[in-house]
Amino acid sequence: MRLPLSKLVAALAATIALSAPASAQIKVALDSPPDLQGSGSYVWAHTFVEHLNANGLKAEEFQRGALGGDDELFDQVSQGLLEVSMSPLNITGSLDNLIYGLRLPYFFADIGEVDRALYKGGMLAKVNEGTVSKGVRVLGVNAVGQGTGIFNSKRAVEKVEDMKGLRMRALDESQIKLFEAWGASGTIVNWAEVPNALQTGVADGYLNPPVVPLLFGHTDFLKFFTDAEVSPSLRATIVSEEWYKGLSDADRKIVDDATEAANKANRDWLAAQASVYGKLEAAGVKITKLSPEARAGFQKASEPTYTSNLLSAEQIEAWRKAKSE
Repeated sequence: MRLPLSKLVAALAATIALSAPASAQIKVALDSPPDLQGSGSYVWAHTFVEHLNANGLKAEEFQRGALGGDDELFDQVSQGLLEVSMSPLNITGSLDNLIYGLRLPYFFADIGEVDRALYKGGMLAKVNEGTVSKGVRVLGVNAVGQGTGIFNSKRAVEKVEDMKGLRMRALDESQIKLFEAWGASGTIVNWAEVPNALQTGVADGYLNPPVVPLLFGHTDFLKFFTDAEVSPSLRATIVSEEWYKGLSDADRKIVDDATEAANKANRDWLAAQASVYGKLEAAGVKITKLSPEARAGFQKASEPTYTSNLLSAEQIEAWRKAKSE
């Protein structure tokens, strides 16, 4: 029986990891191009790796796709075959849904509220209560870029009514429900297939931070961007719980300190991202800023999706309380 290429890659990576000696380098699987100017995720990963190496723990970056896709990386982390992976939130959500609070539309005012909820409000610890028993720890949450907005190839979107008739690439069923609440439709497309989907009309656009089409070369297809700031654009750094708990106290402190350094570098990078809008315009993308009335329209249309976003009313209230701590 012949295995798909992605499975062969994952199997090979697992074999290498299993046969590696205890002193082997810590593998960090990237989820974006290695661009310190354009990728907040890479800023986080690179700072983390540099700190580890500078303090006596050998670590190495692996290019996006080198060890498999998101699902394969998740499997390797949960089995203790891969130490660190930069991953989408919904990967962790498959173990425990509490992390989906970070995707609630128009719930967080800014990254400061996110950090308050995660750290001062204790929500990162609560997320990990539901995941570490299954082999995965969320070490940190990184900002990919500024708040997510609406990219499409058809027309300027100035109000929620302008979404009618658009077919958007969706991450999962919960995002499809959000698009439907706005009057559009959604179709789930693997990220690797997005360029083809945009070229062939399978999808008219997607929801992402402004930097994403610049990073991945999608400005040839996407000519309209609405700076809707729907939610913070976040990814998770997941690590093998088996690996993390197996560290000595001294080495675990180095890893925790590296996480702090990476969080700070990521937030500092985010604060300096105003120039991305000029880059979009230079690439031929028309930018639309929502009026306060239009933003309120999007927010009102989005609210019914909160409980359909896989969260209970109690979980939503926990996030609401935590962001106000």
